[in-house]
Amino acid sequence: MPPLPKRKYAKARQGKRRSHLHRSQPALDLCPQCHSPKLSHRVCPTCGYYAGREVVAIKTKPAKG
Repeated sequence: MPPLPKRKYAKARQGKRRSHLHRSQPALDLCPQCHSPKLSHRVCPTCGYYAGREVVAIKTKPAKG
């Protein structure tokens, strides 16, 4: 059996040890067509454009009334 620690590790010490394991926010670019934030190298979910041309036709909700 391997040796075991005699005392419980404090949460602060545990957090210091794991300080590099945090998650970062995804890098967002602005869409050149509609200027809404989008992931880079992806089709814009708002307008459907990629690389200056429409790739996906976005369905708009019909106006109520």
